[in-house]
Amino acid sequence: MAIAQRASQFEERNVQLIGLSVDSIYSHLAWQASIEEHFGVRIPFPVIADLDQRVANLYGMVPPGATTTVAVRTVFFIDDQGINRAMLYYPLSLGRDIDELLRVIDGLQANAQKGVATPANWRRGQPVVIPAPVTTEGMRERLAHPTPTQKAWYYRTSD
Repeated sequence: MAIAQRASQFEERNVQLIGLSVDSIYSHLAWQASIEEHFGVRIPFPVIADLDQRVANLYGMVPPGATTTVAVRTVFFIDDQGINRAMLYYPLSLGRDIDELLRVIDGLQANAQKGVATPANWRRGQPVVIPAPVTTEGMRERLAHPTPTQKAWYYRTSD
């Protein structure tokens, strides 16, 4: 439900949310109606019915030997080229962390747009890691012209 309440944060990052469930479309409609009735939240993204579990099996969302239609809660971060850049698996008993989903999106977008890396616990607006040189000349250039944010020739962050 938190994802629905914070959908605007995904939209401002130009991210399209899509749900996938191994339940029927009628179950989805009942779930959406219940969420809206009891919590006042309208689900702002489509939920696809995958009754034959074809997509869920393809993406490893159904545990081997599962005897129920319960799929592992999984978040896939698929770019505009259709490449899965990251995924997070959650057991049924653990809710998703929306701040972590947004952090992953921000980091993936920073990497795609600027070719940088993000350190642990990084958040949008914080310094990023500038990739290390891959040539001897590049290494020597960094050694000759260090910046205040450079700890070693291979580790430099943005300001």
